[in-house]
Amino acid sequence: MQRYIHFADTVSAWFGKAFAWCVVLMTLAVSYEVVVRYAFRAPTVWAFDLTYILYGTLFMMAGAYTLSRDGHVRGDFLYRLWSERTQAKVELVLYFLFFFPGVLALIFAGWKYASRSWRYLEVSNMSPANVPIYQFKTIIIAAGILLVIQGIAQVFRCIITIRTGEWPPHAQDVQELEEILQKEGAEALRHGSEAVDIVEPKEPRR
Repeated sequence: MQRYIHFADTVSAWFGKAFAWCVVLMTLAVSYEVVVRYAFRAPTVWAFDLTYILYGTLFMMAGAYTLSRDGHVRGDFLYRLWSERTQAKVELVLYFLFFFPGVLALIFAGWKYASRSWRYLEVSNMSPANVPIYQFKTIIIAAGILLVIQGIAQVFRCIITIRTGEWPPHAQDVQELEEILQKEGAEALRHGSEAVDIVEPKEPRR
């Protein structure tokens, strides 16, 4: 199970980081659109389509990567009060009740939409540029498959936690700035209190 978890985390990370470059492409496209629209009065007909296609692609393909890093938002006001074994048991049930049925439905629906779109080489009707979007529909299937691969790894994490009482560590390659500042603040407070203990003068002798 540990080997599969490592495999799934690696695959999810590779795809997540590869498609993260969509942010750069989207930024360049929007910047170009702003310049030509307001400086040269010559707006493009493709910028809108390109930005929502790139954003949608990034959003879909980063789902498994975020799951592998335990980065999805959860309402944990009760969850965090439970023992790790209880957390794992609840998560295990929820994966089979909601996660896998939902992701499989996404794959089957995506297959229907993508195959129909590829048959007539669908283009966007949102702009006069007629930007092709049939390849964009295929992203739905790819994202669903990645989520299934990573979901199995999460199930294995739950099983290991039920056995051992401890969650297997998630790979950490990106941290929120808020978390970094909190850790640095805690370290500074700890070192500050230690320094006070060292230099605190002793009571004078009487």
